[in-house]
Amino acid sequence: MYGLQGLIRKNIVNTQTQFERLGYISSNFSNYNTSGYKSVRFEQMLDENGYLDGAVRTDHSNGSLRRTENNLDVAIDGIGFIPVTSPDGDVQYTRDGSFKVDTEGYLITNDGYLVGDGIKLPANHEHLRINEKGEIYVYDIANPEQEMLGRISLVSFANPEGLKDVGYNKYVATEDSGEPILLKEHSNFRQGYIESSNTNVFAGVSDMLRLNASMIASFALMKVVNQMYEKSVNLRS
Repeated sequence: MYGLQGLIRKNIVNTQTQFERLGYISSNFSNYNTSGYKSVRFEQMLDENGYLDGAVRTDHSNGSLRRTENNLDVAIDGIGFIPVTSPDGDVQYTRDGSFKVDTEGYLITNDGYLVGDGIKLPANHEHLRINEKGEIYVYDIANPEQEMLGRISLVSFANPEGLKDVGYNKYVATEDSGEPILLKEHSNFRQGYIESSNTNVFAGVSDMLRLNASMIASFALMKVVNQMYEKSVNLRS
């Protein structure tokens, strides 16, 4: 009976692990249209006791660039993350460059985080240009001379997979990721573009089908083992 109990317990734990993996696949699908989203994969393996185990990995490869014609949209073409500051003053990092301007004229993310430590645009500007280095220039009819207001910073990490996902397409640095490294010389920004999610739909569907078959087999095995357990209890009684 102990062997049957162990088999039941092992099957339950393995099924829970498969549900966890299903959650990551579902998250990738739900964020397919999220700008700058990086897909997550669950690398599954068996330990020495026959239990399913695994590690969560984030795929930081670039997504394709989509033209929007919006001057406040900025895509990163290459490595790097944009530092943004939360309303509480915490610095986080994102690749989602779909920015807007708040009521005070500051460049912010869609959920209200300051780009960098604060870049303020004048209320009367007619045109805005963000070059490949992230330098922001504005000019208007009254003053045709371009004025540089600031620069969108770009940082890299020694180990991007070590970043901690804090939700809303943002990350924070950890000991595993290392401290942010400011990229001083680069030409990675593309104004008027947005980086699409790097989720591979076809690979995701394939993973979903395989996982579905595996879970069906696990439930079937659980039913058989449970029947065997009930019979063994009846024989002992």
